[in-house]
Amino acid sequence: MSALPIATPATIPLTDDEQQFRLLVQSITDYAIYMLDPYGYIRNWNPGGQRIKGYTREEIVGEHFSRFYTEEDRLAGEPEYGLRMAREHGRYEKEGWRMRKDGTRFRASIVLDPIWRDGELIGYAKITRDVTDRYEAQRRLEHAQQALIQSQKIEAIGKLTFGLAHDFNNLLTVIVNSLDLIKAHHDDAGRVERLADGAMRAADRGALLTRQLLAFARGQSLAPEAHDINDLLRRSEALYRRACDTAITIVFDLASDLPQALVDATQFEAAVLNLVINARDAMPDGGRISIATHLRRTAPPDRPEAAASDYVCVAVSDTGVGMSEALLQRAVEPFFTTKEIGKGSGLGLSQVFGFASQSGGFAELRSEEGEGSRVSICLPASAP
Repeated sequence: MSALPIATPATIPLTDDEQQFRLLVQSITDYAIYMLDPYGYIRNWNPGGQRIKGYTREEIVGEHFSRFYTEEDRLAGEPEYGLRMAREHGRYEKEGWRMRKDGTRFRASIVLDPIWRDGELIGYAKITRDVTDRYEAQRRLEHAQQALIQSQKIEAIGKLTFGLAHDFNNLLTVIVNSLDLIKAHHDDAGRVERLADGAMRAADRGALLTRQLLAFARGQSLAPEAHDINDLLRRSEALYRRACDTAITIVFDLASDLPQALVDATQFEAAVLNLVINARDAMPDGGRISIATHLRRTAPPDRPEAAASDYVCVAVSDTGVGMSEALLQRAVEPFFTTKEIGKGSGLGLSQVFGFASQSGGFAELRSEEGEGSRVSICLPASAP
């Protein structure tokens, strides 16, 4: 059985490069490839143009290419603009709606190149591709993504509402029961004091939840002033200790000679309390919480190219369970929590990071599974 002869350039019956190129263009049907004169009138036409736009060569050669544009684009001067951009910049590319002969629209990706000869513009080469299927597929994907995002938002709001309802119900139960027992045992001073402490802790937690929601909804604006961070921490020490039970030890390691920091004192207190409560919840069997301060000179993490400046940093560390890498990636997402329903809203860390950013600083989270966690709030130092 003899082999079929292999075609070589010498066996292809074409006489010159121009004829070969014409054959190539006429063989392409996925693209409309044609030339325009310097004024935009069509000079030639390939089968791809007929397939995509519906016009035969006889119908379209000599017509102005603006007939492919929608009425609104013609009125806006889009055809003339495309020619001018190609002429001035050497190429013009765009995607938009075009018209077929039967009046239907299709999504087109076009490239327009000027053709020069001896410094004189003699016309334009125009390539059009029908990308309607790709465009519609992208639109469907975007709609599906939007639907997914909306569904996730609704789910997140549902989880938040459910969690907050349980949180406030639990807090109110503690307060009401404490008041009932105080009323019943008002003559037992020791018991009354313990019950009052429990009710106060519940009230503190309720106030913190309210501040978290206001901060998240941006319903509470910041009023930053120059403050001694160490003084603010000492002032709130009793509050932080009251938030923890006796199995947890809180230690302070406050650096001396720190400059003042620009901060909203109330929101700062809420942010640190958030971190203390998170640390407490990470140590159900007890442990150690460290609250430390230090001065740090650095560029903002989100703008490493910026000049370095001074930040007063507060770091809250615990000896708790820590986080896996997967949890670490999601820890600051609003509404994300690993706590049981009624034990947390998922707003704590997101409020801390948002507060730091709004204050002109930043926050950092470091954690390893089984090795505890450390969250730092870095606030801009006040100019001396």
